[in-house]
Amino acid sequence: MNFILKVLQEDYNTVLISMSIIAVVVFIALFFVKAGYGQFRTKYWGLSLNNKLGWVLMELPVFILMLLLCISSERAILIPHIVFFLLFQLHYLQRALIFPFMIKGKSRMPITVILLGAIFNTVNAFMQGGWIFYVSPKNYYTPAWLLSPQFIVGTLLFFAGMIINMHSDHIIRNLRKPGDTKHYFPKGGMFKYVTSANYFGEFIEWVGFAILIWSWSGVVFALWTFANLAPRADAIRKSYMQKFPEEFENKKFKRMIPFIY
Repeated sequence: MNFILKVLQEDYNTVLISMSIIAVVVFIALFFVKAGYGQFRTKYWGLSLNNKLGWVLMELPVFILMLLLCISSERAILIPHIVFFLLFQLHYLQRALIFPFMIKGKSRMPITVILLGAIFNTVNAFMQGGWIFYVSPKNYYTPAWLLSPQFIVGTLLFFAGMIINMHSDHIIRNLRKPGDTKHYFPKGGMFKYVTSANYFGEFIEWVGFAILIWSWSGVVFALWTFANLAPRADAIRKSYMQKFPEEFENKKFKRMIPFIY
């Protein structure tokens, strides 16, 4: 841990630049290779685990690591840092320990996808936790920060995105009745405007986080969120257009961002 923190403190900008470049590469690659979970899982992705367990294994590392970064830092007693920590952890508490057990059905997730997701989440924990608890200049975040325009606007966006994400997931989960195996077109909420409303919510959430901490680490995470989700949103829209062409008659559903993309 000490070695990694030393690297972050000495080469933090290099880490951010490297992760930004990788995000662009991933963004392009995912238009050609669909991440093999959910409706795009195929046998070519190899061994898989129960979807619920897969989500826990993929998302829990960032929750645990962020906690370790917090409790090992002298800044853990500072109010703004605690608030940032709680907001970040709130998302991953939901994604790692609540969301997986609300999933219906018996779908599976490839081990490769789980490992790739866990690796990114680990690096991201060091990016966000490293900035908040170790790299950011001393006295950069004072209690007055919590009354600043960027914190207020960012926090509102963060919670708006979380609500959209959770509500959209609720709509998707309840498309089928018990025992039903058919596919349905999601409707309601932000699905009136985009075919991947859950992804829109998550993207807005992390844009809000980037604003409320006002740092390049948050911007890189928001960039990664878009790079990971936007190509998948494109694939989902194309899949829906093939399965439900009638839903697209006289309607201009966007992929992920209303009226834009």
